[in-house]
Amino acid sequence: MKSDNVVKDKSFAFAVRVVRAYQHLVNEKREFVLSKQVLRSGTSIGANIEEAIGGQSEADFIAKVSIAYKEARETCYWIRLLQATDYLTESQAQSLLADAEELCRISSKILLTSKQNRNS
Repeated sequence: MKSDNVVKDKSFAFAVRVVRAYQHLVNEKREFVLSKQVLRSGTSIGANIEEAIGGQSEADFIAKVSIAYKEARETCYWIRLLQATDYLTESQAQSLLADAEELCRISSKILLTSKQNRNS
């Protein structure tokens, strides 16, 4: 279900990938702690983007996108840790990291543009 909002679509698709990675980590690798962390932060990105879209003010929008950005950064950390501890293969981790880093770049750009627009 595509929309005309790129970050909304990408963050949702990423959340689906994170849920599937979580299922793999729990069912195949029997890993329950780190996988829960990546599940929480990875799915939070899209949830905060959705909240930003429905924000009550420009400040609310910026606050929610800022949280999404921080959650994307945190997700990168957990993915790197899961790879370093051999719960994810290099290819699995790199694929997830590429998507998480893209969400970092997009949300960072949205924040920069929003702050510039607010100050002009």
